[in-house]
Amino acid sequence: MINIQQRFSKKIVAMIILLNVAFTIAVLYTFLKVGSEPTSLIVAFFAFTTGELWLLSGITKTKVNSGQYYEDNINNDEGDNDEL
Repeated sequence: MINIQQRFSKKIVAMIILLNVAFTIAVLYTFLKVGSEPTSLIVAFFAFTTGELWLLSGITKTKVNSGQYYEDNINNDEGDNDEL
């Protein structure tokens, strides 16, 4: 079973991907209607979402390197066997 932190991080990644797609569609629509693109807004938005994903991967990498990631999975797997 995937623990709560792993499910939460997967939801964050999926949400950021969906937000990037929605933002891209909105910017293309704005460009179509207005004729100019909001360059600074585009840079700021993608910098923010990239930073969020980078930090999330850094947290996961730290957990994997420290062994905490695997210990959490082993503890969850042991708990699942008791429920069967």
